[in-house]
Amino acid sequence: MSELVPEPRQKPVVPMKPMGINTSLLGYIGIDTIIEQMRKKTMKTGFDFNIMVVGQSGLGKSTLVNTLFKSQVSRKSSGWNREEKIPKTVEIKAIGHVIEEGGVKMKLTVIDTPGFGDQINNENCWEPIEKYINEQYEKFLKEEVNIARKKRIPDTCVHCCLYFISPTGHSLRPLDLEFMKHLSKVVNIIPVIAKADTMTLEEKTEFKQRVRKELEVNGIEFYPQKEFDEDLEDKTENDKIRQESMPFAVVGSDKEYQVNGKRVLGRKTPWGIIEVENLNHCEFALLRDFVIRTHLQDLKEVTHNIHYETYRAKRLNDNGGLPPMTVETEENHESNL
Repeated sequence: MSELVPEPRQKPVVPMKPMGINTSLLGYIGIDTIIEQMRKKTMKTGFDFNIMVVGQSGLGKSTLVNTLFKSQVSRKSSGWNREEKIPKTVEIKAIGHVIEEGGVKMKLTVIDTPGFGDQINNENCWEPIEKYINEQYEKFLKEEVNIARKKRIPDTCVHCCLYFISPTGHSLRPLDLEFMKHLSKVVNIIPVIAKADTMTLEEKTEFKQRVRKELEVNGIEFYPQKEFDEDLEDKTENDKIRQESMPFAVVGSDKEYQVNGKRVLGRKTPWGIIEVENLNHCEFALLRDFVIRTHLQDLKEVTHNIHYETYRAKRLNDNGGLPPMTVETEENHESNL
């Protein structure tokens, strides 16, 4: 009787390494039109941008944002009227606008924080701001985990926080350091020195260097964060911003004056006109180009790919994979079905 010989075990098929293929095209395909397709889609749907302004009253926050977007997008306020009471706690006020330029629509939301830093005791006054930022991440997360979720989830996440530093010329206050230390972990912070025209050029340069040094010593990361540079080109460009421009020393104004036959935005002083968009006078133009013309999309991507994802991972991990179902989410779920 012959013995049964087991069949030899087949070796797993190892996929062949891809061969080098000549990528030169024999004719036009049209791959390059994807950029135009994306542009057309963006022009139809528009996009969201949410910017928060934080700082003591009287630093020109609203005026600067109005100057930045060349429209009245933030509440007009030059301080508190005598009839108004200073809020006992930090308030959060969000104002939405749709602005359009060159056929591109942007839903801009400006989040103001009146009452911040205006109390005798400012202990933990950043907590309502941090809570608001996390609430926007929570809203997005709840929409995202719905079984039948919206085709386009409303984006209320804070993409950028302009933090206004008082132009003391000395050093950062403990409140400045505490705020940026806590909030830099959840939002993109861009520090700006307000009302820079109150300092001489020498004082401004020294103060900027001192602020950068204090932020570094205290381990505070501001936007653009070093760890998020994607390549050498990004690193080179962002290093220049981090080492030379930050914090931006700015002047805001929504008033126009005649200078050398041209209408310019500026502030009138006894010794002349301070031109807002003149780099010899202040760094407003650098801030505008940075926030809107070169880094706006990156601000949105870092918000969603880093800050939101960090919140999402922690939230889902703490709750075993899904956020707890509330009455509101149950009702939304049933209506979606």
